[in-house]
Amino acid sequence: MPFPSARKILAPFLISVLLLVTACGQTQAPSRWDKAQNESTQAPPANAKQATDKSIAQSQNLPEKAVAGGKLNKYFPSSGGGFDRVFAQEKSGFAEAKLNKGGKNVAMLSINDIAGNTSAGTKFQQSTKKIGGYPAVNQGANITAVLVANRYQVKVQSRDPSFTASDREAWLSKFNLAGLASVK
Repeated sequence: MPFPSARKILAPFLISVLLLVTACGQTQAPSRWDKAQNESTQAPPANAKQATDKSIAQSQNLPEKAVAGGKLNKYFPSSGGGFDRVFAQEKSGFAEAKLNKGGKNVAMLSINDIAGNTSAGTKFQQSTKKIGGYPAVNQGANITAVLVANRYQVKVQSRDPSFTASDREAWLSKFNLAGLASVK
């Protein structure tokens, strides 16, 4: 029985091994998404002098953890006057409802607990406008918001041109803002 020459077997074997090693050994440069993921999951450097939300929360006597979203639902205004309120989303520290009229979504109502993101409250510091006794601001042309007890940002966002700034203010005043202020 004749044996094939070692050169005929060894050459393809070595080429296969060489290709396998070079293909598996290549590393790609990290994409911008990989870089962003690494930056967002790593702790800040020890010498960073930025204020964290945790330190801001402590200086404002806010808890570090937001309340459950379901706990916020009872402070929303009820349906009425041709408007239907339909809860759309809730998660920790956030609840949102659609405001519909005639089957059309005209506005979004939301309550956001800023205990974990206290920088969200800075826009209310220079506010001269008040709704229900709480500082109010307009955010762009379609959003009006109030800050309740330095903790809860209550927003009404127009989704239809027929829902005006005065409509947003009227709906903000329909929230149970005083009740919301007592939520811990």
